[in-house]
Amino acid sequence: MSNFETAWKPSEETMKETRLYQWMTSLGFNHYDEFHRKSVQDVEWLWDQAVSTLGIEWYKPYTQTLGLSNGIQYPDWFIDGEINVVHNALDKWAEDIQTQNNIALYWEGDNGEKNAFTFKELKEEVDAFAHGLENLGVVQGDIVTLYLPMLKETLVAMLAVSKVGAVISPTFSGYKAEAVAARVSASDSKVLITADGFYRRGKVVKMKQEADEAADLCGSLKHLIVINRTNEEVPWNDERDISYRSLTNTRQPYKTKVTKADDEFMLIYTSGTTGRPKGVLHTHSGFPIKAAFDAGIGMDVKKEDTLFWYTDMGWMMGPFLVYGGLINGASIVMFEGTPDYKEPDRLWKMVDDYEVTHLGISPTLIRSMMKHGTSWIKKHDLSSLRLIGSTGEPWNLEPWKWLFKHVCRSRVPIFNYSGGTEISGGILGNVLVKPIQPVTFNAALPGMDVDVYDQTGKPLVNEVGELVIKQPWVGMTKGFLNDDKRYRETYWNRFEDIWVHGDWVINDDEGYFTITGRSDDVLNVAGKRLGPAEVESVLVSHEAVIEAGVIGVPHDIKGEEPVAFVVLKDKTEDASALIDELKKYLSLKLGKALAPKEVFIVSDLPKTRNAKVMRRAIKTAYLNKPSGDLSALENAHTISEIESMGKENLAKK
Repeated sequence: MSNFETAWKPSEETMKETRLYQWMTSLGFNHYDEFHRKSVQDVEWLWDQAVSTLGIEWYKPYTQTLGLSNGIQYPDWFIDGEINVVHNALDKWAEDIQTQNNIALYWEGDNGEKNAFTFKELKEEVDAFAHGLENLGVVQGDIVTLYLPMLKETLVAMLAVSKVGAVISPTFSGYKAEAVAARVSASDSKVLITADGFYRRGKVVKMKQEADEAADLCGSLKHLIVINRTNEEVPWNDERDISYRSLTNTRQPYKTKVTKADDEFMLIYTSGTTGRPKGVLHTHSGFPIKAAFDAGIGMDVKKEDTLFWYTDMGWMMGPFLVYGGLINGASIVMFEGTPDYKEPDRLWKMVDDYEVTHLGISPTLIRSMMKHGTSWIKKHDLSSLRLIGSTGEPWNLEPWKWLFKHVCRSRVPIFNYSGGTEISGGILGNVLVKPIQPVTFNAALPGMDVDVYDQTGKPLVNEVGELVIKQPWVGMTKGFLNDDKRYRETYWNRFEDIWVHGDWVINDDEGYFTITGRSDDVLNVAGKRLGPAEVESVLVSHEAVIEAGVIGVPHDIKGEEPVAFVVLKDKTEDASALIDELKKYLSLKLGKALAPKEVFIVSDLPKTRNAKVMRRAIKTAYLNKPSGDLSALENAHTISEIESMGKENLAKK
């Protein structure tokens, strides 16, 4: 039984207008649950129908939708098919007289600079750079690393690399040289594309120097292509460095390379707990189709819509924004800056300015916006919004309700979305043909054969268990680069032929899913499993707390005990009195046995650029243990604050 009441329910009229409803009924289904059962009973049928309804175009049609001769861990999709992602994301729209003048990209810089490109104009830029890459010697299968902020040239570069048949490897724009070098070296990348710098909160962030240091560490790298963004003077190596603009002189059409359906198009790294990032491989007929499917069919992105996800191209949601939007013929918004600079209403102003229909955020981003109040929201017309997408971490109830009431005006649905880089999109979501509750997910997405297992592999209802997927799906990673063993150990080592995703989930008897945390984050307190999100939700429901992070630390008797870190709304509060109050509040809400005995007030929590709290960073800092790969951190200064708290607490004991 769910703990939440329905917050949003589709009217019959709005439900019937969705692409999902229209597609379901065309296939003979009136109810989502019945349709979903069919979608997982026959996954080949589902994905064959999906590429048809998305209008995916093939150079050579596939002869078989799915082959499992190499086992479920390595499915072959769209056998014998030939395709290129750029044809479906760009060329077909640019060459169609009815769509070529539609806006493909709205771009806005941190400093307020703006640009817009039609599909036709974007293709001209992509074709020019594709010629330049080919003249430079980039050939099919080469890996090209992108170390770029959200610039218009970033999109051009992504599409041009795919156009020549090479493989993009987007990396986080906030990485330092060592993290970039690790990824370039691991992938044997020949080309690194970067910028002289970019703007963030009105200041210049220098990239070229970091890129130079990274390049010096990489034996495989031959070329460093530099985009001129800030016009600052930068060091220049004539043997290695090439101006981006010098590679765009050939202003004539470029014939997109024909690639096989299972040819790799993207290598994207995710941070590992050991300091060794995982290189996740995706194909031309995988990630782009899954992203387009989830955006178009799940989130109802249509040709006349505008999709804006606040993200970085180094995170999965960057490429999701590109392919989820463009393959559906929609406009996308790319933003160099931050959502509350120069004023706290920057994000809402952009929704207003670009008439954004689909806005993507994270729960942490919303918690950080709450401190500015609601007056900034009221300054803007947000009537264009039809959906807000949310991903990155579990919700707490109070921020969800704040967003729904003040931004969504209690009418726009929040599409809770959870999956991952290896998934190419979502496992769970909030389909728009069913009621939506706060915090939860109302469905497994079409084609995702999901269950919740106990430790022995038996299905659970109304109890916390491991989220598993029982059949392959389009967009499933092709594995980890040069590390098949790690790929199998990560996802396939618990139950035979079952993908174990690493999330603790409750599936209630009404069909709603709640994620309680990552399974490696979950605490075992005296034999009782406790999700950190459960404790964090209690803390942020207290009027003094804006954010919370909870970890588990070793305990002689209980095995593990929770420790909480909180960020306050009002930094002037009496700390000791408030900590006592929070401890009592936690005991009241969770019970004495599970409530944290240690609560620390911090200035901020360690977060990635897309505002995802890194609990692992909190834990290693507090316990003064090796941190692993923390290169994705946006605010590394928070680590020393937590380290000192850990040392002080240890000294007391």
